[in-house]
Amino acid sequence: MSNNNEKDIEQRQAEAEAAEPKQQAAPEAEAPAEESAAAPETGAQETPPGELEKALAAKEDQFLRLAAEYDNFRRRSAREKTEAYAKAKADAALAFLPVYDNLERALQQGSEDQAFLKGVEMTMTQLVQVLESLDIHKIDALGAPFDPNLHNAVMHVEDETLGENVVSQVFQTGFQMGDRVIRFAMVQVAN
Repeated sequence: MSNNNEKDIEQRQAEAEAAEPKQQAAPEAEAPAEESAAAPETGAQETPPGELEKALAAKEDQFLRLAAEYDNFRRRSAREKTEAYAKAKADAALAFLPVYDNLERALQQGSEDQAFLKGVEMTMTQLVQVLESLDIHKIDALGAPFDPNLHNAVMHVEDETLGENVVSQVFQTGFQMGDRVIRFAMVQVAN
């Protein structure tokens, strides 16, 4: 095996020696090419500096516009993602609100069966906790001034014990998520 290794080493040395004269001869042959390559460089230097500065400024402006466009795209994408999540969350909560209404009606009816009533109360409590964990809260309307941004007035009543434009009765509870109204409170307003 050592003979094979020695032969490989000798062969590599011979190849390296054979390649050296070619490398030395190559720079002499390439010398005229270097001179011809130098000539266009002097031609490039003849370009007026003002044009180069204009071209550089145009490229810099193009780069800045591209960077700004990418930054705007990134911000818009993040905002759209956040809005899509909030809309999906609001839509899902809106689908559960009829369940809330039915539980509320069941609690208002009452029952002689205390175990049944306790179960409905626990279910209602859990539903309210889930909605609050999603940042969805009831709109407190009873006794509050009428706000068309939160309330939907379906009836008016003359009541001198209440002030003008005060919610006197709530027919359907409203919900909001942050500042966004998911469902308006259906109310009766005193004139």
